[in-house]
Amino acid sequence: MTTRIRKVAVLGAGVMGSGIAAHLANSGVRALLLDIVPPQAAPGEDTASKAFRNKFSQGAIANLRKAKPSPIVSEQVLAAIEVGNLEDDLARLGECDWIIEVVKEDLAVKQALFAKVEKHARRDAIISSNTSGLSIVGMTEGRGAEFKKNFLVTHFFNPVRYMKLLELVAGQETNPDVVKTIHKFGEEVLGKGIVYGKDTTNFIANRIGVYGMMRTISEMQKSEMTIEEVDKIFGPAMGRPKSAVFRTADIVGLDTFTHVAKNCYDTLTHDEERDVFAAPDFLQKMVEKKMLGDKTGGGFYKKDRSSGGKDILALDLKTLEYRPQGKVRFDSLGAAKGIDDVKERVASVMNADDKAGKFAERVTLDVLAYSSRRIPEIADDLVNVDRGVRWGFGWDLGPFEVWDAYGVQKGVERMKALGLKPAAWVEEMLAKGRTSFYGVQDGRDTYWDIPSKSVKPVVENARTSRVEYLKRGNKKIAGNDSASLWDAGDGVTLLEFHSKMNSIDDDIIAMMNTALDETEKNFKGLVIGNDGSNFSAGANIMAMLMAAKSEDFDSIRKMASAFQAANQRMRYSPVPVVTAPFNLTLGGGAEVTMGGNAVQASAELYMGLVEVGVGLIPGGGGTMMLLRNVFGTYAADKDFDALPFLKKVFLAIGMAKVATSAEEAREMGFLSQQDGITGNRDFLLSDAKSRVLGLANGGFRPPRPTRFRLPGPNGAATIDMMLYDMQLNNQISAHDRKIAQKLARVLSGGDTSPSVLVTEEKLLELEMEAFLSLIGEEKTQDRMMFMLEKGKPLRN
Repeated sequence: MTTRIRKVAVLGAGVMGSGIAAHLANSGVRALLLDIVPPQAAPGEDTASKAFRNKFSQGAIANLRKAKPSPIVSEQVLAAIEVGNLEDDLARLGECDWIIEVVKEDLAVKQALFAKVEKHARRDAIISSNTSGLSIVGMTEGRGAEFKKNFLVTHFFNPVRYMKLLELVAGQETNPDVVKTIHKFGEEVLGKGIVYGKDTTNFIANRIGVYGMMRTISEMQKSEMTIEEVDKIFGPAMGRPKSAVFRTADIVGLDTFTHVAKNCYDTLTHDEERDVFAAPDFLQKMVEKKMLGDKTGGGFYKKDRSSGGKDILALDLKTLEYRPQGKVRFDSLGAAKGIDDVKERVASVMNADDKAGKFAERVTLDVLAYSSRRIPEIADDLVNVDRGVRWGFGWDLGPFEVWDAYGVQKGVERMKALGLKPAAWVEEMLAKGRTSFYGVQDGRDTYWDIPSKSVKPVVENARTSRVEYLKRGNKKIAGNDSASLWDAGDGVTLLEFHSKMNSIDDDIIAMMNTALDETEKNFKGLVIGNDGSNFSAGANIMAMLMAAKSEDFDSIRKMASAFQAANQRMRYSPVPVVTAPFNLTLGGGAEVTMGGNAVQASAELYMGLVEVGVGLIPGGGGTMMLLRNVFGTYAADKDFDALPFLKKVFLAIGMAKVATSAEEAREMGFLSQQDGITGNRDFLLSDAKSRVLGLANGGFRPPRPTRFRLPGPNGAATIDMMLYDMQLNNQISAHDRKIAQKLARVLSGGDTSPSVLVTEEKLLELEMEAFLSLIGEEKTQDRMMFMLEKGKPLRN
């Protein structure tokens, strides 16, 4: 059995197969993508040509380029995917360490394919199926003992790049080392959350998730709720994605959704809630009418063509006609908006007395009771169930975490009052004096283990690291309302932002300096990161706008200058600073990121200097930092033609471009080739700590400040010619041009020439001058207000 996976074959180039191949390539793994030879040729096609015979797999690559959200982290990763077909290229399976089958959910089709795979695969190759409904015994019927030892189910979730879950299901004859190898590879290379299911229909996530969706549909009809009401209730208010129930079904596709539900109904003849999986009449009619969701342009929701697609219509389930969405207002949902803690928010909705609260409580308690009765049928413990539903359906809390938030004892009592039946083991746990499924012991998470009737630690990879663990260990060094400094162990400090959206404010800037004071005195290095939903969404626009409206420009200058200085101090501190950005890393968040000596970024990084969206340019050093990154070692070179690179930086800032992955951030210059990328967000802080220790233990010396050879007024004039044409063609407004002119002046070095070297300090001065002049503009202040009110840019 192979233990190192370098190349993977993916058999089947549909949405899932191509998505798996794409994510392998995202993760730096070579992939061989094979599909069937087209059964029919179009007029004029040469059926003997590779272009025809590889048409399906080659077409899948074209679709990957167009798909939204993008399955690839960069166009460049597609070079790691080779294409072929299942007739001509099966011998190439011998090149592969892992072979993943992702063909039609038809037992005979899979059995026939596996018979061919067995002839061509290496004896030590791992072989798996992405099935969600077929048994391992059935799929491996007729295969040899070696094949069965190396076989398992690896069930990815769509879209593969974004859904964390990877369910592993071993067969009775699967070698345990095969499972360990795929677990390690899936978690550490592909960045997935690994869940162990059993060889039962739809495994864990789909079994519970689809039950929950079908149970919601059933209850809503009794309660006479509309689809938009249900989606508002079971969205963020209940710790679920915005897509909630019906929007999720539209995204997945109603044909896929009903297929999964039907598979449960057909095969789970022992399930006491089997009838819940039977599709109601309206759902069957929708599938018959091809109202399948996004893939057909309409499902439960549909864009209103009369409004140019701006308005979204909702389906009336009684008439199957589309209508304008009604306003959804419930006191419980209004109150939930003000509660940041997801556990408190979910409990508040479930405890509410209004219609929404009662509906949420009834449906949720039903799903919780059902989940408890599925152990040990679908999983050995509640941790795998919770992780499966969280990672597969995007819930903030799994079923048992929701139950803990509501109260286990209270949940059991309410279930009985509603005629629901929790599993006997829940009441046994309560009788033992344990009042929650999860707890904390010695700073680590614990859970109730059902077979041993005792508390056990939640198993995690050793690289998993969270600020929460430092809090439990009383490792705080200093803190204020917006940021805290922690002792992360091994001579490393960790600076955590915890303001609203982790936006940069005076308190964060102060704590950046405190962090450097403490680290320079007593520690080896500093990491900047946090456990939040986003690294930092930028500066505190509201505070700046209020100061600008009251013409308190001195305080704005003071804050921006302090932020510039803090970022520069990080860069040139005698101790190394590593930043650990993830998700939204915008404006000031991007400046903090680039201010460190090295970056350890999450693969899912959305990074950009977006200040022009509120009528400004960067004010914390971002212009100089991006120039520094893009110009690199050639910044002062006499033979270096700065203008093409200057244009690259100008467009990145002037068009508020946002990288949609860490790889894209690297291509745009926000990250360097030497910066690291972590595939699994759970490992980000640990990897950043390892990086800062590597720098510190490797004899770190702060870098030499950069000096730039810039074009001066001639460069700014060249850029303004482009702006003039854009304004003339109504592509930009006069105020857009004014902002861009000021940005061009900063990036060109102001009143300089290529014979003079411009210092970082000079660029920071130019940036500050432009920033302050723009924030005093009425049109900029209008843009800032519009962004705060509407959440999108104003073009005035």
